[in-house]
Amino acid sequence: MTGEKRAKHQRPTTRSWAEPFKIKMIEPIKMMTREEREKSIAKSGYNTFLLDSEDVYIDLLTDSGTSAMSDRQWAALMMGDEAYAGSRNFYNMVETIQEYYGYKFVVPTHQGRGAEHILSQSMIKEGDYVPGNMYFTTTKFHQEHAGGKFVDIIIDEAHKATSSCLFKGNVDLEKLDKLVKEVGADKIPYVSLETNVNMAGGQPVSMKNMKELSEYCRKHGIAVMLDATRAIENAYFIKTREEGYADRTIASLLKEICSYTDGATMSAKKDGLVNIGGFLAINDEELFVKAKNMVVVYEGLHTYGGMAGRDMEALAQGIREAVDYDYISYRVKQVQYIGEKLEDWGIPIVTPVGGHAIYLDAKRFLPHIAQKDFPAQRLAAALYVESGVRTMERGIVSAGRNAETGENYHPELELVRLTFPRRVYTQSHCDIIAESVADLYDKRDEIKGLKMVYEPENLRFFQARFELL
Repeated sequence: MTGEKRAKHQRPTTRSWAEPFKIKMIEPIKMMTREEREKSIAKSGYNTFLLDSEDVYIDLLTDSGTSAMSDRQWAALMMGDEAYAGSRNFYNMVETIQEYYGYKFVVPTHQGRGAEHILSQSMIKEGDYVPGNMYFTTTKFHQEHAGGKFVDIIIDEAHKATSSCLFKGNVDLEKLDKLVKEVGADKIPYVSLETNVNMAGGQPVSMKNMKELSEYCRKHGIAVMLDATRAIENAYFIKTREEGYADRTIASLLKEICSYTDGATMSAKKDGLVNIGGFLAINDEELFVKAKNMVVVYEGLHTYGGMAGRDMEALAQGIREAVDYDYISYRVKQVQYIGEKLEDWGIPIVTPVGGHAIYLDAKRFLPHIAQKDFPAQRLAAALYVESGVRTMERGIVSAGRNAETGENYHPELELVRLTFPRRVYTQSHCDIIAESVADLYDKRDEIKGLKMVYEPENLRFFQARFELL
């Protein structure tokens, strides 16, 4: 964006922040020309998931498995007990999860998707309904693959990009009650509760809402299963936004969040600060036995579940680091730093800014492109060509099709997600990212839509291919 068009920043009233770590090792980044990037994105079918990693300058595709591990985590790798059965790292990991998350039983999986699959197959039967605070792609797929039907019960503000609600991830208890009265509690195996709701823009759930949800569900005999992928980030927002929690530790808030649920799926590749791994944690022993039998079939033995011993040890250490206030404060403030810049420059994003990503509002960024022509997908591709920054679509492509009618879902939110790997990029990278988005915004009228030329059967956003209109 040109200097004339950008708002001038006043000197901040608070001191600047910096990363709470030193850099011990670097990875060189490949620099490409615009012409090379144009060829690369065309070869990839205008799908940023299909780009080669080495062709990316700053990679904001996902925060899943992309964290930089600490020196203590690297040291933990050297303590890997790679025994096929009964690895000591498994028991250390389980004890750490029990200490910080509070659940009784733990089933390890290779990542969160494995936990979602086992939970869905264990609890959902044909014809069930699974209410949740907005869908997530893989979670919804596993729920429906098991025979259930997902029902969105998030508050209406979550679907409004510019709503100022501080807890847009909250469950609408009236929507839940309406569903219970329509289908009966016996047709609802559990409520799927996600913290820092991804598809809403990384929006948190309040502790008050979780407590009220727990009370309602226990009254009606319905379980609450937590997607704890970013529960630590959610705990930060509770501490900083919700009255009465400012003096609490992140660790105590995390444990209280989990206390209002009956179990959790976890992609440890996010909050856990590791490159691979996940788990299903539950309190019900009968369900645990069932899940433990299933993990042997689909993931690996019940004492490793798809993870190496070294990965389990690194995860145990990562959990301990992730609840440190200085770390999680830096993590969220890095994202908010860019969000504030973009807001100052008048660039349309989802507000309030979430904890793990900036979400560009493609409907307002590219109002001349109809949703059927995939504006968010196009915007992600255009940003890569403009700057080498890789992002991802979270709109009509991610939403998929109605299984009964075959028609595309048309979500209210048509977003491009700029997702920040943990402890990877510096404030200088943040400045480049913001300036790249601003420069593209100046050229937004030149951007045209896409048509889909290949669509896989499931989770199409991973592998779909497009051509320029």
